[in-house]
Amino acid sequence: MIETPQITQTAEQHYAFLHLTVPSSEIRNFMGPGLMEVKAALAAQGVEAAGPWFTHHFHVPVTTFNFEICIPVAAPISPAGRVWAGVWPAMKVARTVYSGDYAKLGAGWGEFEQWIAGQGLAEAPDLWERYLAGPESSQDPTEWRTELNRPLL
Repeated sequence: MIETPQITQTAEQHYAFLHLTVPSSEIRNFMGPGLMEVKAALAAQGVEAAGPWFTHHFHVPVTTFNFEICIPVAAPISPAGRVWAGVWPAMKVARTVYSGDYAKLGAGWGEFEQWIAGQGLAEAPDLWERYLAGPESSQDPTEWRTELNRPLL
């Protein structure tokens, strides 16, 4: 379900983001429109993505998703409506890639969390998912790939 996890150092990255707090049961109603809002703000400024979009979760979601929908960019953007500019900091992370349907993503995170605990690593409270290939690239969920990242303390 997941590739062999690795420990890696990330680089600083400019990004555009939309912050949302929504009930877990309604995440599907907000993800697509939120992503379109960020893409529209970038398009209005003539800015292209500098990599795959991602979501930054401030804590492990239980009943509420407190998160940002993010698109990396090469340089800072101007804030527009609910879309803001940020700088994603460089950090040490545990990383893996989950392959499959988003409906089973929680099980992939569970497997990843077990690996992290088995290594004796200390995690920060936040996490992020980077969407490498999804419904926009294939109708076959077995071809979907999501990068899972957990910052380490």
